[in-house]
Order: sequence, then C-alpha cells, then structure tokens
Amino acid sequence: MPDSTPITDVSIGSDGIRLGQFMKFAGLLDSGGDVKEAIIDGFVTVNGEVDRRRGRQLQTGDVVTYDGRSVRVRP
Repeated sequence: MPDSTPITDVSIGSDGIRLGQFMKFAGLLDSGGDVKEAIIDGFVTVNGEVDRRRGRQLQTGDVVTYDGRSVRVRP
C-alpha cells in the first residue's frame, strides 16, 4: 500500500542543510535537544530510511519524516 502522507516543501534558501538544523527550520521540533533525541532514538527517516546522524547533509529533494509529517528540502 503506497504511503499517502502529504509532503510539505520547505525552501531553505541554499543547496544544503544539516538534518538537525532542517528539522528545527521546518518546524518538526522546536529545540535542538528534542531533535537530537528524536534522531538518536531512530524516529526520523530521510528518504524512507532511518538516519541517526544529526549532522547528515541534506540536499534538494530529500524528504524528512517525523511523527507522521513529511517535509521535502527545496532550494
């Protein structure tokens, strides 16, 4: 069954951004501490795969999902 979660585009104003920064910028979580916990605990996926690296460099088109919300990196 295909995933029907709507994806929200978030423009970052550049070509790349770190996962932790993007999660705060996109409003998925409010604090760096919450972002760190969510990533380390495996609750965050990037392009459908769990990624536990807060410093992972995201590129245009990457989709980050947390708590049922999906956001796509846009320049």
